[in-house]
Amino acid sequence: MDWLEFEKEALAKGYKSVCGVDEAGRGPLAGPVCAAAVILPEGVIIDGVNDSKKLSEKKRESLFDVIREQALSYSIAYATVDEIEEINILNATMLAMRRAIDGLDIKADYAMIDGNKIPPIDIDAECIVKGDAKSMSIACASILAKVSRDRLLYKYAEYPMYGFDKHKGYGTKVHREAILKYGPCPYHRKSFLKKLYK
Repeated sequence: MDWLEFEKEALAKGYKSVCGVDEAGRGPLAGPVCAAAVILPEGVIIDGVNDSKKLSEKKRESLFDVIREQALSYSIAYATVDEIEEINILNATMLAMRRAIDGLDIKADYAMIDGNKIPPIDIDAECIVKGDAKSMSIACASILAKVSRDRLLYKYAEYPMYGFDKHKGYGTKVHREAILKYGPCPYHRKSFLKKLYK
Protein backbone atom coordinates (compact mmCIF):
# COMPACT_ATOMS: atom_id res chain seq x y z
CA MET A 1 0.00 0.00 0.00
CA ASP A 2 1.23 3.48 -0.90
CA TRP A 3 0.36 5.88 1.95
CA LEU A 4 1.22 8.82 -0.35
CA GLU A 5 -0.74 7.77 -3.45
CA PHE A 6 -3.35 10.52 -3.17
CA GLU A 7 -0.81 13.18 -2.21
CA LYS A 8 1.33 12.26 -5.23
CA GLU A 9 -1.67 12.44 -7.56
CA ALA A 10 -2.56 15.93 -6.36
CA LEU A 11 1.03 17.16 -6.63
CA ALA A 12 1.27 15.67 -10.14
CA LYS A 13 -1.71 17.81 -11.13
CA GLY A 14 0.24 20.90 -10.15
CA TYR A 15 -1.05 21.59 -6.65
CA LYS A 16 1.59 22.84 -4.22
CA SER A 17 0.05 22.66 -0.73
CA VAL A 18 -2.03 19.52 -0.25
CA CYS A 19 -3.78 19.07 3.09
CA GLY A 20 -5.47 16.03 4.60
CA VAL A 21 -8.60 16.67 6.67
CA ASP A 22 -10.48 14.48 9.15
CA GLU A 23 -12.81 14.84 12.10
CA ALA A 24 -13.46 13.22 15.45
CA GLY A 25 -16.61 13.21 17.51
CA ARG A 26 -19.56 13.00 15.16
CA GLY A 27 -21.24 10.22 17.13
CA PRO A 28 -20.91 11.10 20.83
CA LEU A 29 -23.76 12.31 23.02
CA ALA A 30 -21.64 15.13 24.45
CA GLY A 31 -18.92 17.58 23.54
CA PRO A 32 -17.99 19.41 20.34
CA VAL A 33 -16.97 17.91 17.02
CA CYS A 34 -13.29 18.43 16.23
CA ALA A 35 -11.53 18.60 12.85
CA ALA A 36 -7.88 18.83 11.87
CA ALA A 37 -6.05 19.72 8.66
CA VAL A 38 -2.43 18.71 8.04
CA ILE A 39 0.08 19.60 5.32
CA LEU A 40 3.10 17.29 5.35
CA PRO A 41 6.42 17.83 3.59
CA GLU A 42 6.46 16.09 0.22
CA GLY A 43 7.32 12.39 0.50
CA VAL A 44 7.15 12.21 4.30
CA ILE A 45 5.76 9.09 5.96
CA ILE A 46 5.60 9.24 9.75
CA ASP A 47 6.40 5.86 11.27
CA GLY A 48 3.51 4.36 13.25
CA VAL A 49 0.78 6.59 11.85
CA ASN A 50 -2.49 4.84 10.98
CA ASP A 51 -6.20 5.47 11.18
CA SER A 52 -6.63 6.84 14.73
CA LYS A 53 -9.32 4.24 15.50
CA LYS A 54 -6.75 1.47 14.98
CA LEU A 55 -4.25 2.93 17.44
CA SER A 56 -4.19 2.76 21.22
CA GLU A 57 -4.71 5.98 23.16
CA LYS A 58 -1.07 5.84 24.29
CA LYS A 59 0.15 5.48 20.69
CA ARG A 60 -2.05 8.36 19.48
CA GLU A 61 -0.74 10.55 22.29
CA SER A 62 2.90 9.76 21.40
CA LEU A 63 2.29 10.49 17.70
CA PHE A 64 0.48 13.77 18.40
CA ASP A 65 3.67 15.78 19.03
CA VAL A 66 5.61 13.95 16.28
CA ILE A 67 2.98 14.93 13.70
CA ARG A 68 2.92 18.55 14.87
CA GLU A 69 6.71 18.73 14.69
CA GLN A 70 6.98 17.19 11.23
CA ALA A 71 4.02 18.88 9.54
CA LEU A 72 4.67 21.96 7.42
CA SER A 73 1.40 23.27 8.82
CA TYR A 74 -1.47 21.94 10.89
CA SER A 75 -4.69 23.34 12.28
CA ILE A 76 -7.22 22.02 14.80
CA ALA A 77 -10.74 23.47 15.01
CA TYR A 78 -14.11 22.77 16.61
CA ALA A 79 -17.82 23.24 16.18
CA THR A 80 -19.50 23.67 19.55
CA VAL A 81 -22.39 21.78 21.11
CA ASP A 82 -24.58 24.88 20.50
CA GLU A 83 -23.60 24.88 16.82
CA ILE A 84 -24.31 21.14 16.55
CA GLU A 85 -27.77 21.75 18.01
CA GLU A 86 -28.41 24.74 15.76
CA ILE A 87 -27.26 23.44 12.37
CA ASN A 88 -27.12 19.61 12.96
CA ILE A 89 -24.09 17.36 13.28
CA LEU A 90 -23.34 17.03 9.56
CA ASN A 91 -23.25 20.78 8.97
CA ALA A 92 -21.33 21.31 12.21
CA THR A 93 -18.75 18.75 11.04
CA MET A 94 -18.41 20.60 7.72
CA LEU A 95 -18.01 23.86 9.66
CA ALA A 96 -15.24 22.43 11.84
CA MET A 97 -13.45 21.09 8.74
CA ARG A 98 -13.68 24.46 7.02
CA ARG A 99 -12.33 26.18 10.13
CA ALA A 100 -9.42 23.72 10.26
CA ILE A 101 -8.52 24.36 6.61
CA ASP A 102 -8.88 28.12 7.04
CA GLY A 103 -6.67 27.96 10.14
CA LEU A 104 -3.60 26.60 8.35
CA ASP A 105 -0.76 29.12 8.40
CA ILE A 106 0.31 27.86 4.98
CA LYS A 107 -2.71 28.23 2.72
CA ALA A 108 -3.64 24.90 1.16
CA ASP A 109 -4.58 24.83 -2.52
CA TYR A 110 -5.99 21.29 -2.41
CA ALA A 111 -7.82 19.36 0.31
CA MET A 112 -8.28 15.62 0.70
CA ILE A 113 -11.36 15.12 2.88
CA ASP A 114 -12.03 11.90 4.76
CA GLY A 115 -15.56 10.71 3.99
CA ASN A 116 -18.02 11.41 1.20
CA LYS A 117 -18.84 15.12 1.52
CA ILE A 118 -16.75 18.21 0.83
CA PRO A 119 -17.23 21.18 3.19
CA PRO A 120 -17.93 24.65 1.72
CA ILE A 121 -14.34 25.75 1.02
CA ASP A 122 -12.72 27.98 -1.59
CA ILE A 123 -10.06 25.52 -2.78
CA ASP A 124 -10.18 22.37 -4.91
CA ALA A 125 -10.85 19.17 -2.98
CA GLU A 126 -11.70 15.49 -3.22
CA CYS A 127 -13.45 13.07 -0.88
CA ILE A 128 -11.68 9.85 0.06
CA VAL A 129 -13.89 7.30 1.80
CA LYS A 130 -11.93 5.67 4.65
CA GLY A 131 -9.19 8.14 3.77
CA ASP A 132 -7.69 7.83 7.26
CA ALA A 133 -6.60 4.30 6.28
CA LYS A 134 -5.33 5.32 2.81
CA SER A 135 -3.64 8.73 3.05
CA MET A 136 -0.78 9.72 5.34
CA SER A 137 -2.02 13.34 5.55
CA ILE A 138 -5.58 12.31 6.45
CA ALA A 139 -4.35 9.72 8.97
CA CYS A 140 -2.25 12.42 10.66
CA ALA A 141 -5.29 14.72 10.72
CA SER A 142 -7.40 11.95 12.27
CA ILE A 143 -4.88 11.55 15.11
CA LEU A 144 -4.67 15.29 15.80
CA ALA A 145 -8.47 15.59 15.85
CA LYS A 146 -9.02 12.53 18.04
CA VAL A 147 -6.34 13.40 20.62
CA SER A 148 -7.41 17.06 20.78
CA ARG A 149 -11.04 16.14 21.38
CA ASP A 150 -10.19 13.46 23.96
CA ARG A 151 -8.03 15.95 25.87
CA LEU A 152 -10.91 18.42 25.91
CA LEU A 153 -13.29 15.83 27.34
CA TYR A 154 -10.87 15.17 30.21
CA LYS A 155 -11.47 18.79 31.21
CA TYR A 156 -15.17 18.08 31.82
CA ALA A 157 -14.19 16.64 35.21
CA GLU A 158 -16.47 19.07 37.03
CA TYR A 159 -19.20 16.57 36.10
CA PRO A 160 -17.58 13.37 37.45
CA MET A 161 -20.89 11.51 37.61
CA TYR A 162 -20.91 11.09 33.81
CA GLY A 163 -17.39 9.64 33.46
CA PHE A 164 -16.39 11.73 30.44
CA ASP A 165 -12.75 10.79 31.00
CA LYS A 166 -13.64 7.14 30.37
CA HIS A 167 -15.95 7.26 27.33
CA LYS A 168 -15.18 10.73 25.86
CA GLY A 169 -18.87 11.46 25.51
CA TYR A 170 -19.80 8.36 23.53
CA GLY A 171 -23.05 6.59 24.34
CA THR A 172 -21.78 3.74 26.47
CA LYS A 173 -24.14 1.92 28.82
CA VAL A 174 -22.59 3.67 31.84
CA HIS A 175 -22.94 7.08 30.17
CA ARG A 176 -26.56 6.51 29.13
CA GLU A 177 -27.48 5.34 32.63
CA ALA A 178 -25.81 8.43 34.15
CA ILE A 179 -27.83 10.73 31.88
CA LEU A 180 -31.05 9.00 32.86
CA LYS A 181 -30.12 9.29 36.54
CA TYR A 182 -28.76 12.86 36.66
CA GLY A 183 -30.22 14.44 33.52
CA PRO A 184 -28.07 16.17 30.89
CA CYS A 185 -25.36 18.75 31.62
CA PRO A 186 -24.44 21.75 29.44
CA TYR A 187 -21.97 19.63 27.45
CA HIS A 188 -24.64 17.21 26.25
CA ARG A 189 -26.14 17.40 22.76
CA LYS A 190 -29.81 17.50 23.65
CA SER A 191 -30.94 16.45 20.17
CA PHE A 192 -28.84 13.27 20.53
CA LEU A 193 -30.60 12.28 23.77
CA LYS A 194 -34.18 11.99 22.49
CA LYS A 195 -33.94 8.24 21.97
CA LEU A 196 -32.85 7.78 25.59
CA TYR A 197 -36.14 9.04 26.92
CA LYS A 198 -38.42 6.89 24.78
